[in-house]
Amino acid sequence: MIVLGILLFAGAPSFAQAVPDNTGQASSSMPAILQNVTFRPELNGQMPLDTAFTDESGKNVQLGQYFHQQKPVLLAFVYYGCPMLCTQLEQGVVGALRMLSFNPGRDYDVVFVSFDDRDTSEMAAAKKNTSLDHFRRPETAAGWHFLTGSKESIAKVTNAANFHFNFDTKNNLFAHASGIVLLTPDGRISRYFYGVEFPGRDLRLGLVDASQGKIGTPVDKMLLFCFQYDPSTARYSATILGIMRLMAVATVAGLLLMILVFRRRDRRTAKANLSHQGAD
Repeated sequence: MIVLGILLFAGAPSFAQAVPDNTGQASSSMPAILQNVTFRPELNGQMPLDTAFTDESGKNVQLGQYFHQQKPVLLAFVYYGCPMLCTQLEQGVVGALRMLSFNPGRDYDVVFVSFDDRDTSEMAAAKKNTSLDHFRRPETAAGWHFLTGSKESIAKVTNAANFHFNFDTKNNLFAHASGIVLLTPDGRISRYFYGVEFPGRDLRLGLVDASQGKIGTPVDKMLLFCFQYDPSTARYSATILGIMRLMAVATVAGLLLMILVFRRRDRRTAKANLSHQGAD
């Protein structure tokens, strides 16, 4: 379900060694470094908006500063010194958002929070520049935020999202899960998605959901009747009931339109007949 930070350790010698034939059956237990590494957000859970961080410019900020004007927020946990998985996540987020007509800063905000208290604002600024170059909409810069913070601040927000990680001192790397959280304008968890790649449809519907209908077209809102979010799979899937409801609405609307057309035609015919009778 989740993409684990074990990918980061694929090149480590301890994982590259083959198991001798005479050692018996290999243990099926998870490596110690991966134990308790989880990402299980609870829908409607409240994020601590008063948590203090430092943004990419070195300015002291609070998480709540990015929750305003009824806009949803896309939140992702990464660390800027990550050699692989976090970079893939950042690229996946940017690539998926680039497919949408919504714009950061106008329709929603993007917040990356580093869970490595050693990361600096300079590292955060470099990540922001890379993301903006990839996104190719420089006018959206005000909607992208890359934060660093203390261990206490990091613990507050990661615990609120049930995001837990471990640090491998031998390899100087973190074992962690990968995914994103979509938050409502008041900082509650609305939707979450696992992995490093995100379908454009799911992300669009998720942002419309998280905005509580404040963004999106009428078509987006109609699609929410047909696609239902499943927390167990963290995806949107088509629902028969939703499709039937939409078809029923479309059928009723079509019948009403036909009735109006026929009534107008009958009225025009009646007027034409009266005109002919008056002429006679």
